[in-house]
Amino acid sequence: MQIIRIISRILLGLVFIFSGFVKGVDPLGTAYRIEDYFYAFGTEWALPLTLTLSVVLCVIEFSLGVFLIANIFKKTTTWVTALMMLFFTFLTLNDAIYNPVPDCGCFGDFIILSNWGTFYKNLVIDFFIVFIFITRNSYETPYKKTTEWSIATLTVAAFILFNSYNIYRLPVLDFREWKVGKSLIIENPEPLEYFLIYTNKETGEIKEYLSPNYPYNDSTWLAQWEYTDMRIVDPNEHPSDVSFFNLNGDEVTKDIVSDPLYHFLLVSYDLEKGDWSHLESIRNIKKQAENEGYSFSFITSNNENTIDNFQKKHQFYADFYQGDDVDLKTIIRSNPGLIVLKNGRIMGKWPQGHLPSYHTIINSNQ
Repeated sequence: MQIIRIISRILLGLVFIFSGFVKGVDPLGTAYRIEDYFYAFGTEWALPLTLTLSVVLCVIEFSLGVFLIANIFKKTTTWVTALMMLFFTFLTLNDAIYNPVPDCGCFGDFIILSNWGTFYKNLVIDFFIVFIFITRNSYETPYKKTTEWSIATLTVAAFILFNSYNIYRLPVLDFREWKVGKSLIIENPEPLEYFLIYTNKETGEIKEYLSPNYPYNDSTWLAQWEYTDMRIVDPNEHPSDVSFFNLNGDEVTKDIVSDPLYHFLLVSYDLEKGDWSHLESIRNIKKQAENEGYSFSFITSNNENTIDNFQKKHQFYADFYQGDDVDLKTIIRSNPGLIVLKNGRIMGKWPQGHLPSYHTIINSNQ
């Protein structure tokens, strides 16, 4: 029984440490998931608390994992873990049935589970928690109280600092599409597949043919069948689903991403919520980049009026493009943030407030 309890405690602790870490490496991403819940449940008044709740959740989850493995604060740790999992089990059951949010974010962006998959995962975790809970008074802790508090204090303090670093810099590990070093263009792309749909003039029967594999040179067949529609299939796996548009509504994603030269991309999902205290550093980078013949684009989700007001207020004029705010939050966890592309590859990402000089950006990518 003791061996089973030890195995259960360690497995459960590792799951909590892993879950807390992959969320804590990207606290803003976790905050965005909490926002989704507040919108879904009509509690928008709590939106200002999302980042604080994100850090609290990550720290509690990671710390509980450490406490379980170290076997400290046995009773308190067991009770908090059980109550926490009871809450999340019912929450994810509601997600699975009613689908208020598409992804609970239980493992951040590292592992994306369906809502039913998340619920079943929680049921497995609950099995181990029940066993640990019913045996919580069976064994004494091997540590003194001072040792327990020392371990707890160091764990909580270290993980709060870890979360803070990832908030004010960028995530130390990037599990998303737009991570440094990734290519955003398809090398050796497969051609598009065109499926032609024909309808029989007499019977109404519908047939589909992969072009050019259809009897286009058969006059008898052509007399019986008429072309009604076409379906296009792209067999390529695209590195990113993000799209950018100019202010006229024309898509410009390919032009930006496939630029063979350095392309500086300033991203702000919301101009009115952005921190522009370091705009002068951005202005200097923009000036030097354009002096050397490189493009500098500004991408936001705001409308033209907001863009015009921003330019007049800050006297910052650039080629402005638009994108979905969720996509822009995914691209970079900073508002604003700077991305440098070259020939479809992400060469670097930096948050506002921690921007390197222009020459450092160029020299580090040569």
